[in-house]
Amino acid sequence: MLGAALVLVLVFRRLGLGAVLGYLVAGALIGPQGLGLVGDAQEKLGIAELGIALLLFLVGLELSPERLWRLRRDIFGFGLAQVVLCGIALALFVYLATGLSAAAAIAIGLPLALSSTAQVLPMLESAGRLRTPFGERAFSVLLFQDLSIVPLITIVAALSRAPVPADAPPGWLLGLSTLGAIAALVLAGRYVLNPLFRLIGGLGERELFVAAGLFAVLGSAAAMQALGLSAALGAFIAGVMLADSPYRHELEADVDPFRSILLGLFFIAVGMLLDLGAIMARPLLVLTIATGLIAIKTAVIGLLARGFGMAWRQALGMGLLLSQGGEFGFVLFAQAQAALLIAPEAASLFSAVVTLSMASTPFLMMLGRRFREAPADRTDLAGPQADGARAIVVGWGRFGQTVGQMLAAQGLSVTMIDRKASQIDTSIAFGVKVYFGDGTRLDLLRLAGAADAQLILFCVDGGQLDAAQMQVIAHAFPRAQIFVRAFDRRQMMRLHDAPIAGAVREVYESAIAMARGAMAALEIDADEIDRAERHYRDVDGRRLAEQARTGDIHAADDMMIRMDGSDAVATAAAPIPAESG
Repeated sequence: MLGAALVLVLVFRRLGLGAVLGYLVAGALIGPQGLGLVGDAQEKLGIAELGIALLLFLVGLELSPERLWRLRRDIFGFGLAQVVLCGIALALFVYLATGLSAAAAIAIGLPLALSSTAQVLPMLESAGRLRTPFGERAFSVLLFQDLSIVPLITIVAALSRAPVPADAPPGWLLGLSTLGAIAALVLAGRYVLNPLFRLIGGLGERELFVAAGLFAVLGSAAAMQALGLSAALGAFIAGVMLADSPYRHELEADVDPFRSILLGLFFIAVGMLLDLGAIMARPLLVLTIATGLIAIKTAVIGLLARGFGMAWRQALGMGLLLSQGGEFGFVLFAQAQAALLIAPEAASLFSAVVTLSMASTPFLMMLGRRFREAPADRTDLAGPQADGARAIVVGWGRFGQTVGQMLAAQGLSVTMIDRKASQIDTSIAFGVKVYFGDGTRLDLLRLAGAADAQLILFCVDGGQLDAAQMQVIAHAFPRAQIFVRAFDRRQMMRLHDAPIAGAVREVYESAIAMARGAMAALEIDADEIDRAERHYRDVDGRRLAEQARTGDIHAADDMMIRMDGSDAVATAAAPIPAESG
């Protein structure tokens, strides 16, 4: 599966058709309907659906409860209208196109109203549009679609022709179970997960942090699934509960690789499930229904978006973006089949329609790109003095606090990162938000916004940073100017050729300040004090350059200002080179 994905995704990305289509074709090629190299697609789909849960968890981490409240109109207004109106229109279309019963048409039409969260969100994220107004509105609709899984399952159950088990819970009890499960997850996030991450962060064991992050996602998803609810919804709620946590960026960095590979496997499994026999048996019907699905959803969503205040170009782009069928359609078709509403052949036929519509999405995105708004220019990146300028301070100890507060005093927005849980607890006591994580990791820096930052300031102690690390970071984030706190002279030598804007020895300036104060206490003339400082800086700078060039800490020892009193006075009185200032 991974080998086929590696080859075909590379090919499809080179052709500009997107990774998702490459995964789908890879699955169809190696699956039971293709070369038959891999079987049991349904079981693999069940495992790979964990990728959807991880995706919703990461989305939840980006959405604090306050932000969700701000999106409430789009979620419960636009989202509700989209599911209801698209569901009715598609049910009527299926009824007229296939001659199925009204109950069967409803059981198929409602699932077709859902779009592919697993496909749309990564596309928005890779295009840098997820946090734009357009992206937030699309996400709001997708979120309501995920929330609607429970009502849709209830509707299918109400239409069921199968005998009702004696122990089956009524619909109202399922609704109460949903609310209770959500409340339990909220409480667990506040009173269990955050203390757990604080404890693990204090131990400094990254492997435990990865395990705890996956436990949070999979535990919440399993709890919801055990109640017959959406596992992805449980993972999303866990993410929202941790959105304001100082451990958010570290969790994102640790969980994201699992999300990426499992989502890829999910689309491969979907491709393996593609019933080529059903398509070949009635190709015209499959193409007609798939085309009708895309056209109806594009029209309905576009009109709704226009009604919710979007410009017509953006509204049409929104319709094209959400026009495909979704992965939860496979689940609901299985429910409808178990309820004796549709035959297995119909379930296979409409699963093929959903897969075909998902495969068409990259082409629709190329068509719709001209309709969607271009990403807004970042006015906050004009210069260091611009309003809303951004800086990332790595290390929130004594040094980093001073740097961060001075930048904030100038009006720059600052993101703070520290890997010590105790330091984060202290900052919280003073009302300062510091994120937990290793700020030297590229993935964590990227999640913290380093790609758009103007400044990255490494204020960590210990002298562990060197020119090679700075080279990698500077290459990854070319917009940012990098500054480094150096522990001592040896680290300054290691940073000599680094592509950074500046490095500061942590005790250098404070030692010079004390020497100036001492000379002032002896009533030495201020001009003489300035002369001594300039001379020291010049000698020290030339020594450091020679030491860095040779890699020898003892290089240029003859330049040192000796501690013999008369020699020091004579040296200090010597002429100062013009460039020494």
